[in-house]
Amino acid sequence: MKALLCERLGPAEELVIRDIPEPSPGPGEVVVAVRTAALNFFDTLIIRGRYQTKPAFPFSPSAECAGTIAAIGEGVTGWELGERVAAWLGHGAAREKVVVPAEALVRVPDRLDDAQAAGLFVTYGTAMHGLIQRAHLKAGEHLAILGAAGGAGLAAVEIGALLGAHVIACASSPDKLALAREHGAQEEIDYVEGDLRAALRKLTEGRGVDVLYDTVGGDLAEPALRSMAWEGRYLVVGFAGGEIPRIPLNLLLLKGCDLRGVFWGEFVRREPAAHRRNMERLLDWAAGGHIRAHVHATFPLERWTEAYALIGDRKAKGKIVLTL
Repeated sequence: MKALLCERLGPAEELVIRDIPEPSPGPGEVVVAVRTAALNFFDTLIIRGRYQTKPAFPFSPSAECAGTIAAIGEGVTGWELGERVAAWLGHGAAREKVVVPAEALVRVPDRLDDAQAAGLFVTYGTAMHGLIQRAHLKAGEHLAILGAAGGAGLAAVEIGALLGAHVIACASSPDKLALAREHGAQEEIDYVEGDLRAALRKLTEGRGVDVLYDTVGGDLAEPALRSMAWEGRYLVVGFAGGEIPRIPLNLLLLKGCDLRGVFWGEFVRREPAAHRRNMERLLDWAAGGHIRAHVHATFPLERWTEAYALIGDRKAKGKIVLTL
């Protein structure tokens, strides 16, 4: 079977496609015939050794996939061959078949296509965990999202709107802001053209932001933090801007606000039942058309360099998916 492999650290151009033996499931496992494997920003980091997860060589990128059950291991009940499923693996999904613990599977509703199902876990799962378990977002609160047109940002826009928040999309161009508005944002800020702090204060009538969902970091972090409301919750989600900011801790004191990390992968490991509830709710929303699970582009596995380039150049407006 074909697999996209990282055999040494480096850029996406140094990945290779190899023929490798087909896997067999062990006890408690299933083999999934992968139809779609989604990519995320951290896939550009893990192949360079710049992510907290450092798999042994050779490994496949892509943390999430959708497909059908091709084989079932000993002791696995409640699943049948041919069922449509999706799963989050951490890494390893960019191959024709992959072994998955049965407890990690989620059924894919008939009305949901494979590309959307594969792309729900990391971006939507992170947004769900961040806004519900970490921020305790309430209806009517002001939610600002930095990087609102990327996969992670769009997920937060949609979920925030569904939860009843007043969503402020913050992005780097008018077309990205237009996309965020299509997904449920009510206000928008172009942080390249204007002063982020002044714009956030204006849109909240001087009160400040209740919840800030930051996928960018870098130079935007401090002005965003200075825009928080009293008892606001600043969610640290990622650093797509490339730099990890140095936060002046006195701002937390003066604002009476919280700085909260959103480490979705660790949440999945520590609280699997809460994770499953989140994902079942998301899949129902997606199947019912309440969230769009926007896929920017799909590429055959052999065109992985084009897929990586869209993410690395920050041109992706939604999810990038590899098809097998």
